[in-house]
Amino acid sequence: MGRIIWHFRRIEGNQICIPEEFPYFWFSNQINCNQMDYLLELNGVVKDYGGFRAVDQVGFNVPKSCIVGLLGPNGAGKTSLIRIITGITQADSGQILLNDQNIYKIQDPSIGYMPEERGLYKKMKVGEQLVFLARLRGLRKEDAERSVVSWMKKFEIESWWTKKVEELSKGMSQKVQFIATVSHNPKLIILDEPFSGLDPINTNLIKDEIIRLKNEGASILFSTHRMEQVEEMCEHIILINKGKVVLNGEVQAVRNQFKEHLFDVELESEYSPPEHEDFEWIPVSPKRLHVRLLGEKTSNDILHYLIQQGKSVVSFRELLPSFNEIFIKTVKEKSHE
Repeated sequence: MGRIIWHFRRIEGNQICIPEEFPYFWFSNQINCNQMDYLLELNGVVKDYGGFRAVDQVGFNVPKSCIVGLLGPNGAGKTSLIRIITGITQADSGQILLNDQNIYKIQDPSIGYMPEERGLYKKMKVGEQLVFLARLRGLRKEDAERSVVSWMKKFEIESWWTKKVEELSKGMSQKVQFIATVSHNPKLIILDEPFSGLDPINTNLIKDEIIRLKNEGASILFSTHRMEQVEEMCEHIILINKGKVVLNGEVQAVRNQFKEHLFDVELESEYSPPEHEDFEWIPVSPKRLHVRLLGEKTSNDILHYLIQQGKSVVSFRELLPSFNEIFIKTVKEKSHE
């Protein structure tokens, strides 16, 4: 189900005026994850290193064909958790299922992992290395070569086939690492800061491919510190702090959970509203206000009041907190518990 955003240009008297060329509704092309059909399931996962608990009773689900943001401050346990999911290390207790199977009992789980610290062999040639890595994940030589060639053409880097990795810039290495992550067509793709070192053009190129892979059925677990990328790309988020899940839900539902009933109103003329028991007025400019609802009032009550005052409303929208604000607020609150 897409989101519906209500937008209008002007309210005059008791009438809402919308230009004919302006659509009444805009439907987001972002489709919510199918939360009844999970690719990855974690239940009560624990990992200790000596006396330090890096992962503490972590449980969450990753739906099929979904982009999920895995967030948390430095040292929160994200990397430890990713290493457990990929089988680099094993959990001390708890259960991890991939397609309803114990992940540690699957001979070759369909996972692609792009670590933050890139893991390419610097002395190997790009084409040779990508084919080698794809074959390690179970592809036959001819299938590996076909997939790698296809990805290199897509990224317009065929001329890099005989280059050594050590000859590449950080951004160029990033594109090669991405191909190594996805060339064996994994169902679960784990990306740790995938846009680090990329210019805006190549960032958009990788974003488009991530969305395409998701639309073709892959699930992406996306770890980043860039909150604007979370809002732009993710449909679901999981926030970890001190080894525990402290926030878990659909992006829009999480934003609504933290909303402050605050609205932005732009008027056609200047207005200094009197104090009101139902609204808190916060002047922004002579013709613009932020309004916070008090008690049980709704946004319709704001509009009704302004219309009664004879004011023409140019624009009206709810102000939802950014994920950067939600992240900081949640981490601070949980750190003091």
